[in-house]
Amino acid sequence: MLGFALFSERFLSADNVMTVLRQSAIIGVMAVGVTVVVIGGNLDLSVGSMLSFSTVMVVDLHDKLGPELAIPVMLLATLCIGAVNGTLVGFLRLNSLIVTLGMLSAIQGLTLIYSGGQNVDIANQQGTWFAIFGRGQMLGIASPIVIFLGLAVLMHIVMAYTPFGRRVYAVGGNPTAATFSGIRRSRTVFLTYVISALCVGIAAIILGSRVMGSQNNVGQGYELQVLATVILGGTSLLGGSGNVLKTVIGVLILGFIQNGLLLLGYAYYVQWIVTWIVIILAVWLDVAAKRGRLLSPIA
Repeated sequence: MLGFALFSERFLSADNVMTVLRQSAIIGVMAVGVTVVVIGGNLDLSVGSMLSFSTVMVVDLHDKLGPELAIPVMLLATLCIGAVNGTLVGFLRLNSLIVTLGMLSAIQGLTLIYSGGQNVDIANQQGTWFAIFGRGQMLGIASPIVIFLGLAVLMHIVMAYTPFGRRVYAVGGNPTAATFSGIRRSRTVFLTYVISALCVGIAAIILGSRVMGSQNNVGQGYELQVLATVILGGTSLLGGSGNVLKTVIGVLILGFIQNGLLLLGYAYYVQWIVTWIVIILAVWLDVAAKRGRLLSPIA
């Protein structure tokens, strides 16, 4: 951050900071839900394809049903996808990595079937209140930022101060001990995936409202960035530890890194390389913190 500030005068300007916050909101909203899943000891790699499906659906239904019905119908469909993930991982005890990786492809196929392979757009982009979610303002602040930070605070309260949150931490930390303590592990894991799907649905509303249209692969690659922000926020991939508010910090770190690279003139694809490096370093430090040393004692 200091390096970017030294080499770019625009980096710390108020306009640029607000731009980064607004652009990071979609990834941030999704990361809030994925944080809950990871704390519960699982992964969700299907969120990118799920975002594509949800965005295409809400934009397509906007002109057919109106935004009043398009939003709840899309959210219901997205929650059903999350329920499928939750059932396979929670109740059938299948590996979350394999399940959600498979769902990534399945949902992308479902998106193409639904849209017929065509991109979708909202016809009357200037005369719909749907634009408020992605282009409007609340209390003088861009709506995506308000939605992102509001959702993060709400989910932090749920995870830190409610019995459900305590159960998620318990299941992620030690599933066997949680089961013997009377916690219904399957239902808890199921609910974490439903929450993740709900967050993706909210992100789709913001994205569809901002662009007023959607491509079939609009969410491609988002799962990598979301997972990177969750790891950067200190949530352990081993489960049982993490914090939603720290995920917000992880979102901002990645957002400002990508923004700084663009301001310094680097091509967009350089961000993917940097994201990979960030993920590797974050995972390494996470594992090193657990074992108390940087290198494996068996190496």
